[in-house]
Amino acid sequence: MLDEAASSRPAGRMIVVVGPSGVGKDTLIQCAAEHFKDHDGLRFVRRAITRSASAGGEDHESLSEAEFEARERDGGFAVSWAAHGLRYGIPRHTLDQLRAGLCLVANGSRSALPLFRQAYADLLVVNVTARPEILAERLVARGRESREDIMARLQRGSLTVRGDYHVETIDNSGAVKLAADRLILLLKDALTPSISE
Repeated sequence: MLDEAASSRPAGRMIVVVGPSGVGKDTLIQCAAEHFKDHDGLRFVRRAITRSASAGGEDHESLSEAEFEARERDGGFAVSWAAHGLRYGIPRHTLDQLRAGLCLVANGSRSALPLFRQAYADLLVVNVTARPEILAERLVARGRESREDIMARLQRGSLTVRGDYHVETIDNSGAVKLAADRLILLLKDALTPSISE
């Protein structure tokens, strides 16, 4: 239950980071999380994923298909979607955090943006891109797909966000620090309204 002081604060903002596999979303989010680790007004959302916790990548809550379905059925997610054979969920408690005036950062998906817009009134989309040849190199290095599958997916995919969203784009083709600094600056800007209230 939120206290009266919390309910009188301005609503927070959801910042969802999207982009294709291999573009470096996890790395940029980790850099930003380290930068803001002592900031009280910003939280980084820990997603639930039907993937083993030992699979690498982002820090997430690992759920079985049955556990995910049960939580989804019980209303435990504000947003949930499926992609690449996995299921992803954003915890429902994020809605309370936003009502308390916090800004949240979540790793999302372009395909799920309509669901994010339904769930969160104030939504900023950060679209991370990279040149196709850079994406291909990174995906090949992961060793999860063949080069042929990767190239076919990149050719049929688009790096743009379609729809009427507030979108900021970060090109992560070069040095990670440049893209991370850009994300950090965007998050500082997003925090400014809540700081000035």
